[in-house]
Amino acid sequence: MGGSLQAFIYVFLFRGIQTADPISWLPCKFTDEQVTSTTKGPETKHIPRRAVLQFGQKGDPPVDPAAVTFLITPSKLDVRRSLMGVDVGELTCELERYSTDGSHVRWPVKGEHEHNRWFALYINHSKAPLYVMAFIRQSTEQPPTGQHDYKSWAVIQDNVTLTASVAMVLQTKTPEVKSPLKSQPKLHCQFDIDHKAAKVTARWRKLGDRAFLFSYNSQAGLTEGSGAALKALAVGDATYTFPVTKVGSEGTYLCSVNVHPLLASLRVNLHIEEPPRVSLNVDPTLTLTEGALKKVVCWADAYYPRDVDMQWSQRGSTDAGPRVDSTQLSSHSYNPDRTFSLSAFFYLQPKLSDSGRKFTCSVSHRALSAPITKTFTLIVTEPGRWILVFNVVLLLVVLVLMLRYCLRVRRRRFF
Repeated sequence: MGGSLQAFIYVFLFRGIQTADPISWLPCKFTDEQVTSTTKGPETKHIPRRAVLQFGQKGDPPVDPAAVTFLITPSKLDVRRSLMGVDVGELTCELERYSTDGSHVRWPVKGEHEHNRWFALYINHSKAPLYVMAFIRQSTEQPPTGQHDYKSWAVIQDNVTLTASVAMVLQTKTPEVKSPLKSQPKLHCQFDIDHKAAKVTARWRKLGDRAFLFSYNSQAGLTEGSGAALKALAVGDATYTFPVTKVGSEGTYLCSVNVHPLLASLRVNLHIEEPPRVSLNVDPTLTLTEGALKKVVCWADAYYPRDVDMQWSQRGSTDAGPRVDSTQLSSHSYNPDRTFSLSAFFYLQPKLSDSGRKFTCSVSHRALSAPITKTFTLIVTEPGRWILVFNVVLLLVVLVLMLRYCLRVRRRRFF
C-alpha cells in the first residue's frame, strides 16, 4: 500500500474516533530504537513508526492491522480518565521504549508472564492545559539478558499487537503557568500507581539547579523542603505551591516520581508577567498659553518582561486620532526588583486651534488583556491683557527713566 493511501486511511480512521465516548483508540507515533556497538560506544538510531494505542480486551482485533498496536487491557489505572472532556482531535500521542538501565525488579502486580517490557507513553493537548505521561507494562516470558535492555531490544514487527496495561500515570494540568510578582502559584502534579503501598519518591526542582525544592520518600518517611502537602501526597497529589514569586522565579520546574525501577518526570514552565503601572506628568486637563512649551511624559513602570509598546495619539473635535509623530522613547531602566521602566514623551507648543484636543498614551504589554490608556485634554488660552498692559507700563517707565537720564547728562555739560 502506498504511503499517501496509508495516510489517507489513517486520517479517515482518526476522524472516526473524535466523537467516541469513551476513547476507544488513539493514533500514535512510536519512536523505536536500534542500538549498535561501535568503538566509540553504543550508537542509537531512532526510527519513527506508526502505532495505535487501543483500549480493549485481550484478543480484540486491531483497528489498524498495518500499524504497531499497543492493546491496553483494563487495570487499576485508566489513562483515559485524564482525557475526559477534551477534544480528541487535538491530542498528540507518542510512544517509546523505556529502559530500566539494567535494573530488573519484579513488579508487585502479577502479570500473565513473569517478566516485563516497559514503554513510555506521552499525551498532550495542543489547546487545553494538559500533559500526561504513563508507563505501559507488557509482560513477557523472555527473561532478562543480564545486561542493559537497550542493547538487546526485542524486534517489534509493524503488524504486531502488544497486549499491555498501564502501571503508572503522571500528569499536570498546568504545563504553562503565568504568574504576577509576589504571588503563590500552584504547579500541578498528580500521580497514580497500579498497586497500593508503593515505595514512592516525589521531588520538585528547578531545571538547572541541583538542589531540590522539595523531596519526599514514603518508605523512609523523610521530607525535605516545603511546598507540597503530605496528606495530598498520600493520595498522589504532588502539587507544589510556590513561595512568593520574584523575577528570578521564572523558569522550568521538574516534578519527578520514582517507583523503582520506573522514574517519571514532567515539566511545568513558570512565566512571570507583571503589568506596568502607567502615569502622566500632567493633570487630566492641561491649560497652556498659546505658544508656551511643555514636555509631556507618559511613564510605564515596574513591568516584566521587558517587551512593551507605548504610543501617544491625539484627537481633535473632527479628526480621528493620528499618532503624535514627535514622540520619543527613553532607554529602558532597571528597578531593584529587576522589573523595567520606560517613558514616552513629546514637546507640546500649542496654537489656539489646538484647544479641546485630547492626547492619549496607550501602553500594551503581555501581562495585560487590553492596553492601559491615560488621556488629558488640552486647553489653550490667549496671552492675558494684563500682560500687555504691564508690558506697556514697563516700556513707559523705561522711556521716562532714559529721558531723565539724558536730561541730566545735558545739564552737566551745559554748566
